[in-house]
Amino acid sequence: MPDDVQGWLTPRAVAAEAGVSQEFDLSQCVREPIHLLGGVQSYGALIAARWDDAAVDTVSENAAEVLGRAAGELLGRPVTELIGDEQWAQARESAEAVTDSGAAAPQEGPASSGVLPLTLEGEGGPRLFDVTVHRNGDLLVLEFEPRAEGGPFVFQNFYPRVRRALQKLQGATDVTECCAAAVREIRTLTGYDRVVAYRFDGRDGPGQVIAEDRSEGREPWLDLWFPASDIPPQARRLYARNWIRVIGDVDDRTAGLVPERRADTGEPLDLSASVLRTVSGYHLEYLRNIGVASSMSVSLLHQGDLWGLIACHGDEPRRLSPEVRAACEFFGIALSLQLAAVAGREEADELARSRRALASVLARLTSGAPDDWMRPGSGLVELLDADGAVLLRGTETLTAGAPLPDALPGLPARLAQDGSVGGVWSSDRLPEVLGLEPEEAEAEGIPAGLLLLPFNRDGDLLAWWRREQPAPREWAADPSRPVRTGPGGERLTPRGSAAVYRATVRGRSAPWSPAQRAVAGELWREVSGLLTRQVVALEARNTELARTNEDLDSFAHAAAHDLKEPLRGISNAAAFIVEDAGTVLDATSLRRLTTVRRLAERMDGLLDSLLHFSRLGQVGLEREALSVDEVLDDALVVAGGRLAEQGVTLVRPAALPRLRADRERLREVLENLLVNAAKYAADEGAGERRVWVEAVRVAAPGRAPEEGGGGGGSDGGTVTALVVRDNGIGIPPGQQEDVLQLFRRLHRRDERGGGSGVGLAVVKRIVERHGGRLWLESPAVAPDADCGGGPGTAVWFTLEEPPEARP
Repeated sequence: MPDDVQGWLTPRAVAAEAGVSQEFDLSQCVREPIHLLGGVQSYGALIAARWDDAAVDTVSENAAEVLGRAAGELLGRPVTELIGDEQWAQARESAEAVTDSGAAAPQEGPASSGVLPLTLEGEGGPRLFDVTVHRNGDLLVLEFEPRAEGGPFVFQNFYPRVRRALQKLQGATDVTECCAAAVREIRTLTGYDRVVAYRFDGRDGPGQVIAEDRSEGREPWLDLWFPASDIPPQARRLYARNWIRVIGDVDDRTAGLVPERRADTGEPLDLSASVLRTVSGYHLEYLRNIGVASSMSVSLLHQGDLWGLIACHGDEPRRLSPEVRAACEFFGIALSLQLAAVAGREEADELARSRRALASVLARLTSGAPDDWMRPGSGLVELLDADGAVLLRGTETLTAGAPLPDALPGLPARLAQDGSVGGVWSSDRLPEVLGLEPEEAEAEGIPAGLLLLPFNRDGDLLAWWRREQPAPREWAADPSRPVRTGPGGERLTPRGSAAVYRATVRGRSAPWSPAQRAVAGELWREVSGLLTRQVVALEARNTELARTNEDLDSFAHAAAHDLKEPLRGISNAAAFIVEDAGTVLDATSLRRLTTVRRLAERMDGLLDSLLHFSRLGQVGLEREALSVDEVLDDALVVAGGRLAEQGVTLVRPAALPRLRADRERLREVLENLLVNAAKYAADEGAGERRVWVEAVRVAAPGRAPEEGGGGGGSDGGTVTALVVRDNGIGIPPGQQEDVLQLFRRLHRRDERGGGSGVGLAVVKRIVERHGGRLWLESPAVAPDADCGGGPGTAVWFTLEEPPEARP
């Protein structure tokens, strides 16, 4: 490092430079508080005076050279002794004119400053200065720059050049053309040797040169990418606040501040809004390595965020007057607005196309059935130019487009992305969001791009996904090695086309555009309205169905009750005829009368069953915590005799749990199932006849049981199921649904102990009244492989109660 440079560095900058000359610590560069470096560029001077009493709080140590008064003479004295009361009042007025309130927080919002001419009297006569003023808390900061030679700035002479430049901007049709026009005009305005437009890839990402204008002999930078570390986060924040930044000379002897630290904060004066703020040693190292002697940066913003920069580089030291800086800053604002307008037109055109596509999609989704949404040809995948889409609805997963990546259904939970209902979440670099390398994400089956659209807070959502699109890039330096070893140790890597590093960026998909995000939100609103209307219609149908079911139950009960009386009369009349005229009737007539009585009795039994079945829909349940073992013992009072008659042995492998249920209804369920097991026991000679009653934990609401477990209630997505399993004759799979219907039997009425075919229908209704489910398995897998018997039947049922019914 040259001695003349070493001399002006503050202790903080000296330490930074010493670190660079030995082993470059990039993390220190990222952490450096560049707004608190405690110095200004030496061609100007700074005075910070208290707003209320004008007393000088801080002054640059070069005040004697620039202002003619030593820093020690000024510190603590009224600044009016230097500039006079009238010019102090003008400075206050100028600062108030550019701020919205009496005080401005130095770290909040865009920096606001004003410029005014001031005259200082000295031994050699009056000296003219351009003074930039801004409010910093309780201080008014004045930055003095000696008026450049060549006379005062005449805006009328400068304005036509700016006006022509702005007219060329307005004729640009896209972002690249707009930036190309801008760099040409700014180079013409300022005379720098290279001017580039630099666009960031995301808020914290690297940048690419998208337009360039340069003097002859300079190597081209167009289309080169520069690592994100070139402009660390704190620098980006300052660029978003200060829309123009000028470095007059990279070898300038920085003028430190007196005192070095303020008494109230213990820190150097905050120079966030300063135009003379000194430069970080890291940035000077960077500029020297690329052969730059002076520079200017103009911020380009979009919706308040830093979109990019116009970067200007000079081969020689160069000062810009405040008026020229103001013109360049104004040009940067105009360019930002023009870029926003161009982007807005492009987004509006894309949004119009997307809305037309959305209208076409919605025309096909009028039924609202999710199956229709995911059907080939629905246009849902093409709507967002995605590779595929997935609908998660409860436990159901529906897909469209390319085969679904294995990890995609679990990604919303992994992202901890509950999301606001109807809110759109998207990323075109999902592996990075998950903290994975592209190769790791590929191995796990994680797509590169994802857009989520939550439908509700239960986890139902629609998602689009995109494959990785590896993007080849030409870097001005290896992005993974922003420093490298050279003659002076590890240094910031020189940038330029002579050292182009070609690398492929992985883990990215095509980005989701604002128009695509907007149309996804519109789709949610349309589908949400459709689903809401369907829910209302479904609720109305359910209400009507419930009313109809109640009417049917009432009708069945009334009909069965009323039919029993005439049926009893028919049976009695037939009996009386047989008794009174039995001797005069022929055998055929007697047989027919006997048949009438038998059919009447059978009808009476069927009506009793119908009455009982209809009553189950009308009588409320009386739930209580009970022992299933005790209820089973009660059921055996009736069913035990039938089991004994058929030689069926009851097996209870383990104690049954306690559940909440209606005791009488549960007893009826167990009675029916045990009696059925007795009726349909294996034929004689087939081996020992058995029936097992046990409790098993099953997935809720899955049909397949999980062996083991016990206990009551539900937890972890499982419930307790009771199973009555036998090794009898079994039920063919095609008839398992039939046997659950009212009055349906698999055998003739006089076979297998007779019956009306009501038992399993009653069991199913009782289970459903409890909020549970019932299903059959046949052949049943017998727990004892040596038990013999037939294929058997297993009747599974749960008695899950609604949450509000639980204590």
